Amino acid sequence: GILVSMIIFRIPMAVWHQWAWLLFLLGIFALLLVLIPKIGYSVNGSRRWIHLGMTVQPSEFMKLCVVLYAADYVVRKKEYMNDIKRGFIPLLMAMLLVGFELLLEPDFGAFLVMMLIAISLLFLGGLPIRYFVLLLVISLGGFVSLVVFSPYRLARLMWFWNPWADPYGKGYQLTHALIAFGHGGLLGMGLGGSVEKQLYLPEAHTDFLLAVIAEELGLFGVLIVLGLFAFVVWRAFKIGWGAVLTDRPFDALVAQGIGLWFGVQGIINMGVNEGLLPTKGLTLPLLSYGGSGIIANMMAATLLLRIDHESRLLMWKRAP
Repeated sequence: GILVSMIIFRIPMAVWHQWAWLLFLLGIFALLLVLIPKIGYSVNGSRRWIHLGMTVQPSEFMKLCVVLYAADYVVRKKEYMNDIKRGFIPLLMAMLLVGFELLLEPDFGAFLVMMLIAISLLFLGGLPIRYFVLLLVISLGGFVSLVVFSPYRLARLMWFWNPWADPYGKGYQLTHALIAFGHGGLLGMGLGGSVEKQLYLPEAHTDFLLAVIAEELGLFGVLIVLGLFAFVVWRAFKIGWGAVLTDRPFDALVAQGIGLWFGVQGIINMGVNEGLLPTKGLTLPLLSYGGSGIIANMMAATLLLRIDHESRLLMWKRAP
């Protein structure tokens, strides 16, 4: 991951802008490979991984591809943001293609995050508020339909409302996450003191890492994590504003898109851990274990550093 980050930092943002469309197509192709027998393989009923000498989860890298492509699209279509047909419809169709592949895995959570990133970048890029609201309503209606007409997702939603009705079955994961929160109290049991992560809480190192943090570090530890995420998102938008001041709209949107990615996925993951949202299979960015997720997060963070670096160089050159 560190080696990849060092390489990425040396690549100018102009190169990412030039090849954003190709990276997006490669991401779509990688998602397609997941669905091919003997190439993609499944874990716990979800086919999300491929073997390329090592295990790779394409949907994690696709989030970064969506950020780059959506930023490039908004910059290229700036003058068409008031036109439904030539403004947001083409990007919406591209995202529906991505969503179709993700739902076949299935990976509803990743599709939700990517869709929110794309819609938000359209708005930040100048999409009128009326179209933004319309797009949100359409997307919300689509996601609700996916839940209502899918027995599996509908069942997960129903058990989310009352996990204690079946604490040893459908509600097992969420009930043990809530037990971990309660066990931690204000100050927690101390590092390494979690009981739930040992034998009881599934995916304690990935999807439900926050529950372990709550048990070991307590409410104060959770608040610190929440504060750090808020800082990362704020810093990403500040870096984006620096790119705006140096007339680099693509770089600005990429920085803001990365901030949205970390923020949206972080909020969803925290909501799931606390029983506020149904389980989605999303990890906690920058913290959860996972090769593909960590590398994708490091790549995104390195792009933020690169954008900030270029902004500082330009400001320094313009200084009297």
